[in-house]
Amino acid sequence: MDLDVFVSAHRAEWDRLDALLGRQRRLTGAEADELVALYQRTATHLSLIQSSAPDPQLTGRLSQLVARARSAVTGTRRASWRDVTRFLTHGFPAAVYRSRHWWVPTALLSTAVAIVLGWWIGTHPEVQSSIAAPSELRELTRPGGEYETYYSSHPATSFAAQVWTNNAQAAAMCLVLGAFLCLPVVWILFQNMLNVGVGIGLMSSAGRLDTFLGLILPHGLLELTAVFVAAGTGLRLGWTVIDPGPRSRRSALAEEGRAALGMAIGLALVLFVSGAIEGFVTPSGLPTWARIGIGIAAELLFLAYVYILGGRAARAGETGDVEEAERSASVPTAA
Repeated sequence: MDLDVFVSAHRAEWDRLDALLGRQRRLTGAEADELVALYQRTATHLSLIQSSAPDPQLTGRLSQLVARARSAVTGTRRASWRDVTRFLTHGFPAAVYRSRHWWVPTALLSTAVAIVLGWWIGTHPEVQSSIAAPSELRELTRPGGEYETYYSSHPATSFAAQVWTNNAQAAAMCLVLGAFLCLPVVWILFQNMLNVGVGIGLMSSAGRLDTFLGLILPHGLLELTAVFVAAGTGLRLGWTVIDPGPRSRRSALAEEGRAALGMAIGLALVLFVSGAIEGFVTPSGLPTWARIGIGIAAELLFLAYVYILGGRAARAGETGDVEEAERSASVPTAA
């Protein structure tokens, strides 16, 4: 493409579009039709320039012009309760369902790592002694020790809020840092599994593994599932940077990033539920079987939500991305 010739041929159209957008009065019907036609042609010109002869200054000008025209054509749209409902019943569960091939293996592998670490710590006294002094370990694992009193050390409401905030931050970090080639996500996930493995190992060595599981399972099933979903999504986002597939890397990262942002909001709600269970159910006086039963029920409800609602929405074409009308125009790519 001869850029100078192309600019000379279409400059008048761009100037006319700019003039229409700058009108202070209401456009007539003919002017509105002209604005729409010029917007469509200018968007096509922008795509051609970006794909064939990118020029930073010209691309910047046309991008701004197309954005202004798009805003004028589509108008400003406000979020409504319909958007919230659609997000909770379609967007979020579909996004989690679509990423299942990432977070399910992540969950299985992470659980295996935690179990292996727990076995290694529990069967090797020298490893335990490197974690803390024997007196400190006894204080941690004894009946009424720190592992048990941790869940009732603060008022239930403030404890639940603190847990929710910490877990939401961890999930958000997994989602956001996934774009850095997956490595930060692996580290965050390992730290979480190490903490679980240390608890398993120390409590099993003290003969109190059943107590530990009775404390961690009520909230841990849903909480760890949310962390695994966040980690799997972060890994998927990181892999998109490495291999965007048939899409351009910019378009692929934008699409997956928008879906990941929506998942961060959804997972914050899931972690709010697990935080409430940890704050009110885990330290409660309910029998162990009842507390674990509540945790299993919450986990099964979440999985049903993802695989039934999310699977149905995904098969209908939902991706978890924003609606098509809200997306930026995409640039054509070569086949």
